[in-house]
Amino acid sequence: MSFRKAAIFVALAAALAMSAGEAYARAGGGFSSGSRGGRTFSMPSATPTAPRSAAPFDRSMTPQSGTPGLGAGMGARPGWFSSGGFGRGLLGGLLGAGLMGMLLGHGFFGGIGGLFSLFGLLIQIALVVLVVRWLMGLFRGGRPAYAGAPGGPMGGASSARTAPGPIPGGAPPQPVQIAGADFDAFEKRLGDVQAAYSAEDLGALGRLATPEMVAYFRDEIAANSARGLVNRIGDVKLLQGDLSEAWREGTADYATVAMRFQLTDAMVERATGRVASGSTTNPEQAVEYWTFRRPAGAGPDAWILSAIQQAR
Repeated sequence: MSFRKAAIFVALAAALAMSAGEAYARAGGGFSSGSRGGRTFSMPSATPTAPRSAAPFDRSMTPQSGTPGLGAGMGARPGWFSSGGFGRGLLGGLLGAGLMGMLLGHGFFGGIGGLFSLFGLLIQIALVVLVVRWLMGLFRGGRPAYAGAPGGPMGGASSARTAPGPIPGGAPPQPVQIAGADFDAFEKRLGDVQAAYSAEDLGALGRLATPEMVAYFRDEIAANSARGLVNRIGDVKLLQGDLSEAWREGTADYATVAMRFQLTDAMVERATGRVASGSTTNPEQAVEYWTFRRPAGAGPDAWILSAIQQAR
């Protein structure tokens, strides 16, 4: 095989990584999903752990103000680069067309002179890799940080931030005090949810999360299964976490916390056990906002996962 053909196949493999990246990874699949009650369409406050803002929801069963038809089973409208978005399809088409031109000997940009040379080929491959990495960054969201209770990964100082701004269209929220036991519960839920998701245990997920979140998890697991894959997650460890917001809304308490955690995350072929992507041994880090809900005034053990948002 000539160097040119080998390089083209490397470029094609990089482009195909975009498709592989669409496979769901870790609980929530790198999307922003769920509901935060009356604050679903308000962004959580940034924190030292996640100094950047949270991404708006890709999927939520909470109707947005002014869109009464948006309900169960319907998520937010796909963004320009979200799954199914026009911009993503356009860039994918341009990239595919460029690679096809390379295979046919016309170069990534068609008839532009000089790109038939080895130097031109390397430039083309570099452009492909840059575009793929840029798109993957858009699809997967940012990877910021997280803090907790004194002596642990979650710093307790942030528990003073218990009263966010007014709930849109509703009464001012009542303050909810978040104590060390609550932070411990959030950390435990992080590990338990990831473990249940890896085991594809919908019964356990039903005890740890709202029905809405369980529905998203079920769909992600089914999509992985249709590809002949299973998402294996392990060694989940909270590195840092802190409180963004905590409030009481009607008969429910809500708490949104920013968390930076590490875990091993791999897509594994069901039939063979071969690792298709990711790693079962090398940990990676993620930064997300997790929102928990419990009956108003209940204890720490009553918190269940209500939403996951990516930190941008």
